[in-house]
Amino acid sequence: VIARYTTSEDKRKADPESEQVILTYDQPYSNHNGGNLVFGPDGFLYIGLGDGGSGGDPENRAQNPDTLLGKMLRIAVQDQEVYAIPSDNTYQAGDVRAEVWAIGLRNPWRYSFDRLTGDLWIADVGQGEWEEINFTSANFDAGLNFGWNFREGTHPFNGEPENPADLIDPIFEYDHSLGCSVTGGYVYRGEELPEWYGIYIFGDFCTGKIWGILPSGDGEWTVNPLFESGVNISSFGEDVFGELYMISHNGSLYRLSSK
Repeated sequence: VIARYTTSEDKRKADPESEQVILTYDQPYSNHNGGNLVFGPDGFLYIGLGDGGSGGDPENRAQNPDTLLGKMLRIAVQDQEVYAIPSDNTYQAGDVRAEVWAIGLRNPWRYSFDRLTGDLWIADVGQGEWEEINFTSANFDAGLNFGWNFREGTHPFNGEPENPADLIDPIFEYDHSLGCSVTGGYVYRGEELPEWYGIYIFGDFCTGKIWGILPSGDGEWTVNPLFESGVNISSFGEDVFGELYMISHNGSLYRLSSK
C-alpha cells in the first residue's frame, strides 16, 4: 500500500486519520517488498518494488512490464487528487503499466539521488552469489532495464534477452565472500567528513562492512572499504545538512562522524 498522510503545521506529527491510499499492488510472497520511497529532483515520487519474492523470480515479473513488481515506478503526487503519470514515463510501446519507469530489479534495498548532481544510485539485492550497485546519471530517460532476472549482477542467471545491449550493468558488484545483502546509502555532501565528500557510501546487512565508491574518470569507478560497523545495516539516512546516519536492524540509530 502506498498512501499519503497530512501533517501538523510544524511537520512533527502525521494525522493517522488522514490516510489516503493512492496505489496498491498484490504481494505474492513474503519477501522482496522493495526498499523505500524517494522524491526525485524532478519532483516525482520514485517507488522501488521488489520482484514479488520467493527465489529466482519464478513468475518472471521483473522483466514483465505489465506488472508493477520488480520495477522502479515514477508518479506525480503533488497537487493531484490521487496521482498522475509523467508524460515521459512510457517504458516502451505495447502492454506496459503506465507507472513503470524502469524494469529488471530484484529488490532495490535503498536508492537515493545525489543532492548535488541529481544522479540516481540503486542498491539491488542479489539472488545467491552477487550483490550490485547501479548508477544512472541525472537527466536520464525512462525505459532502463537493470537486468534481473536475465542477470544477477553482470552474470547470466535465467534465459537470454532479445537485446543484451539494452541491459544496464551495475558499476560495482561483490560476491558472497564479502557479504550477503547490500544496503544502499548516499553520496556524502556534508561538511563534517570532508575526506568523504562526493563519495557514495553503502554497506552490507550481514557483515556490517561499509564501502565507498568514487568516479575515477572515463566511466571507471574506484571502490574502497571504509570501515566495519559491527552491526546489521538496515538503512542509511541523510539530514538537511548532508550528514549521514546508519540504522541497525536492532533499532539503533548512528550518526557517522570522525573519531
